[in-house]
Amino acid sequence: MNPKNLFSLVGRTALVTGSSRGIGAAIARGFAAHGARVVLHGQLAGATTTIEREIAEAGGVAVSIHGELSHLGAGRDLIANAEAAAGPLDIVVVNASAQINSEFGGVSDADFQLQVEVNLRSTFEMMQAVLPSMAARGWGRVVNIGSINQARPKPIVAVYAATKAAQHNLMQSLARDYAKRGVLLNTLAPGLVDTDRNAGRRDADPEAWTNYVRNLNWMGRAADAEEMVGAALFLASDACSFMTGETIILSGGY
Repeated sequence: MNPKNLFSLVGRTALVTGSSRGIGAAIARGFAAHGARVVLHGQLAGATTTIEREIAEAGGVAVSIHGELSHLGAGRDLIANAEAAAGPLDIVVVNASAQINSEFGGVSDADFQLQVEVNLRSTFEMMQAVLPSMAARGWGRVVNIGSINQARPKPIVAVYAATKAAQHNLMQSLARDYAKRGVLLNTLAPGLVDTDRNAGRRDADPEAWTNYVRNLNWMGRAADAEEMVGAALFLASDACSFMTGETIILSGGY
């Protein structure tokens, strides 16, 4: 392959779950800029309207679907809806997640169940639904958006961290199973990213936030969502042809 085309996604169709904002939106815009037809996903109808318009205005192609991921069968339904909207999927970015911060003793049954359903079960269902067709075509990429917490968990996100570790373990199991069929599955694990998920804590006490971030990693800052795009693009493209079941950690040094 021409080295100039290693990161091209022309002719590929990519589903990016949870792409109405934050990391998912940034990845969707980046993939579209590199030629992919992008299937945007948000929990509610209309959630991805702005991102879809931005992609179109930049000359890209995107369609939108919606659906929550906390019920039995939601992952399979999501893949079916994406394929109905855009055809067979070449790339799936598993980005949508549920994170509920709580001291361990205060985790409710409902909070536990929600994080397990959204982060783990829906991922399992999506993989069951999409991997066979990728394998039949001899090419596929799954980019699982994990978390630094899967390797370095904190008590306040014990359940979230456990589901992210399990999610990556699932990727490793499936990577081994599908490696010889052209389907590669890897995890991108961000550290702290300045997104809406962290806005409440940041805005409540900006000085405390600044001090926290300054001492969190070697670079002394949170990442922008756009800083996740390069690694995601690598994992979704032909540039990533000899890597599967692995994790790229983007933590700013940790």
